[in-house]
Amino acid sequence: MPRRRDRHGRGIRGPLASPNPLTQRPVPLARPSRVAFFSDCVTSAMADIAAVAPDALRDVIIGVEEVPNLNVAWSGDRVPLSAALEPGKGHKTQIVLFERPLEHRSGSRSQLRDLVHQTIVEQLSAITGRTMEELGGEPDWD
Repeated sequence: MPRRRDRHGRGIRGPLASPNPLTQRPVPLARPSRVAFFSDCVTSAMADIAAVAPDALRDVIIGVEEVPNLNVAWSGDRVPLSAALEPGKGHKTQIVLFERPLEHRSGSRSQLRDLVHQTIVEQLSAITGRTMEELGGEPDWD
């Protein structure tokens, strides 16, 4: 009779995967939560932009809200994906991403990652006056 690894119903004894050989961090076995994945999308988009244009994110605060505030005047019947606030007296430039509309607009997690990146690039382009190509974005997207 062969020995079973899961003895006495206590679960698997030991790691299922070795640590990542490059980072030495354990390999995540569970899928990240919705909020954690969105936060990772924002972080990776900012890192990608900083790699292409390091000074583009200087003095810019990027924040996330779940949904847009209803007091904001929207154009037409479309819900905004983000908002940009120019610098003023006492505050820096701010870009606010609206999490739920961005998630709703994308069909998969990879599309969400791309949409978050493109949204940040678009807002930075509008605020800084740089082209989207300079900031690492594609010029035309849907």
